[in-house]
Amino acid sequence: MKKLIMLFAVLAMCLFVQAQELKLGDTLPKFELKSSVNGDVKPADLKGKVVLVNLFATWCGPCQKELAEVQSTLWPKYKDNKNFVMLVIGREHTDEDLKKYNERKKFTFPLYPDPKREVFSLFAEKSIPRSYLFGKDGKLLYSSIGYTAEEFQKLMESIEKAL
Repeated sequence: MKKLIMLFAVLAMCLFVQAQELKLGDTLPKFELKSSVNGDVKPADLKGKVVLVNLFATWCGPCQKELAEVQSTLWPKYKDNKNFVMLVIGREHTDEDLKKYNERKKFTFPLYPDPKREVFSLFAEKSIPRSYLFGKDGKLLYSSIGYTAEEFQKLMESIEKAL
């Protein structure tokens, strides 16, 4: 009997951990972003659009490389596309943190705060940077953890295909 209870406990834990990671085909989680700098984002703002969610932290080295590539390659190409929304979200950062950070980095794309990991927790438990690309139907088309030039190229190709 104890073995059976233990087996169910392990299975329940595995299901809980798996539920924390989005998989291809999963629906874009419902969330709101509040920013005194860049304005608020509500789920209705994302409906019918290709949505890129990028999760980062200001202290993360790979995040810095990825965001530099976003600034030089991705953002100039897609910023004016009315069918595309990019949400770059600072895990455990406030608007003030991100404002100071952006004064140094000079990014032209908006940065949104997630000071309590409320949005991040809808996507994952750990590891950054993370990118999630959702199609116009709200389904996950592509995701990545970490940063490599090859992976970034796959993201660019996935965005082009989704649009």
